[in-house]
Amino acid sequence: MNIIPALQADETKLVMFFEQNDSLDSETLLKSGYVVEGDSEIEGCFALDLVEPDVYWLKQLYITKSAANKLPFLLEAILVMAKEKRAKSVYVHSHQPVVDILLDALQFNRQNNTSFVDNHPITKGNWWSYHVS
Repeated sequence: MNIIPALQADETKLVMFFEQNDSLDSETLLKSGYVVEGDSEIEGCFALDLVEPDVYWLKQLYITKSAANKLPFLLEAILVMAKEKRAKSVYVHSHQPVVDILLDALQFNRQNNTSFVDNHPITKGNWWSYHVS
C-alpha cells in the first residue's frame, strides 16, 4: 500500500479510478487529497483538510471492495500523517455501520454536540473524532 498525493499519481490510473467511482469529488481530491496505490491500480483515496488550527477533517475516505481488508491499515496511516502535520484532532463523518465499528475499535470518539459538528451539519450518519497525541 502506497499513499501519495493525488496530483502525483499516474494520470491514466487516476482517470480510470475516477471513471469507476464517479461519486467522488475529483476536484477536492486533486487539490488536497491522496490516493492509495496497489500493485497495478489505485485502490482508494481520501482528503485530509485543515479546517481549524490543528484540526483536520478526513473527507472522502474510500477504498475499493477488493482492497477493503486494508482499511484499518489505511486509517492508521492517515493518523500517522495527521500526527506529522501536528494535528490535535481529526474528525471523520461515517455513514456506514461497518466504518462506525472500525472507528470505535481504533479509539475514535463519537461526537454529537461539539463546535466542529455544529458548524458542519450533516443529517445522516455519525461524526467521530480522534485526539492525536
